[in-house]
Amino acid sequence: MLLIHARKVTPRISYIFKHICLRILGSDISFTTALEDFISYPGAKISYGKKALGNELFFQSSGLLEQQGIESIDITVKKWEETYCFFSVSPNSGLPFDVFSASFYMLSRYEEYLPHVKDDIGRFMATESLAYQNGFLHQPVVDIWSYKFKSKLQSAFPELEFRKQDTKVHAVVEASRPNAYRQKGFFRTLIGYMDDLFHGKFKNLVARTQVLVGLKRDPLDTFKWIINTARHSNFRLSTFFLLGEAQNFEESLNTQGHNFKLLLKYVSDYKEVGLIFSYSALSDHDKLKKEKREMEHITNRDLVSSLNAGFLVNLPEIYRHLVELEVRNDFTMVFRETEGFRAGTCTPFLFYDLDYEIKTPLMLHPAAMTTFAFEKKYSTDVEKVVNNYLAEVERVNGTFLMIFSNKNFSRTPENKIWRKIFSERLSQYGT
Repeated sequence: MLLIHARKVTPRISYIFKHICLRILGSDISFTTALEDFISYPGAKISYGKKALGNELFFQSSGLLEQQGIESIDITVKKWEETYCFFSVSPNSGLPFDVFSASFYMLSRYEEYLPHVKDDIGRFMATESLAYQNGFLHQPVVDIWSYKFKSKLQSAFPELEFRKQDTKVHAVVEASRPNAYRQKGFFRTLIGYMDDLFHGKFKNLVARTQVLVGLKRDPLDTFKWIINTARHSNFRLSTFFLLGEAQNFEESLNTQGHNFKLLLKYVSDYKEVGLIFSYSALSDHDKLKKEKREMEHITNRDLVSSLNAGFLVNLPEIYRHLVELEVRNDFTMVFRETEGFRAGTCTPFLFYDLDYEIKTPLMLHPAAMTTFAFEKKYSTDVEKVVNNYLAEVERVNGTFLMIFSNKNFSRTPENKIWRKIFSERLSQYGT
């Protein structure tokens, strides 16, 4: 076990040391503020603070973890070996920067509490992030830094044990629109026919009719293929459905219908089913509670995982609602339009509420990318991008989490690449 000395063990220090040492590196730790206990300890030990206590392995603090509240910080990012770093410290430190403060800054999403430009629905944009502006959005820097820290520990304490960590893959399917034509109800179906006729979409007219009379499967109903593929693969799968109001009329469907409920029960019999909280509910606690209760009633299971409509994260209010509702896992920590590690990590982490200075039980599962990010990048070599991100995750034994849509698996030429990635590339990894 690693003993860590700090003048004062603040909530921030406890949170980030436990995440790095326990979750990423798999090593047990203990804290002490007593100098005599630190000196007498015979095992692996380090100190963290402004000054070294003696000749021990020392990591200098930049001060962020001893502070409370949020204030604007002047950050200078530097190239360091094959990655980047910030919060530089003196040469006396075991690493040339405060790895713990930098990691806390990324995981707490400190920058998202500060004033920033939002997009049209209120999302924090990738272009506003420190990682994007300094060219390291493609790297899980927190995990990379953690392994640099591990190397220092292993050099000083060869006897220190670390539990073996394996690369994991978690596929997420966002199914806010599980059907193109079915389960729409009479009025929406009529409007659909009129719209197709008005715009001359005669192929859609034929396809809609064939689906509604049972001659063809709905093109977006790809769930049997998804489940069968996942059952013969080793990766983890979670599928998220929307029960509340869709953001536009075209995506709306009758979620109270018998067939829709049967679909949810079918998927939940084999793999995890989660809830997409509707856009209108994200600012309304009562609506969130109602949607959660409806999902639990349909699946006869407690709701443990959720995703926010439009991938909207408005810190800290939305996550506080999820904590109050006892949702345990959130999968919204991703940029919808840009691939990359929003929080600088590929390891699930607990939401830290900066306003209250507390670690919460809500686990945030960061995704490397969504397939929505490629919708307007027609010349992008998708497979190459996915392989590059997989390699980044693999080198730190993290979790590669990718968010698909059920429409990515319909049998069209442009979807061949997504079917291949889902059924062949990701299946090479275990859970």
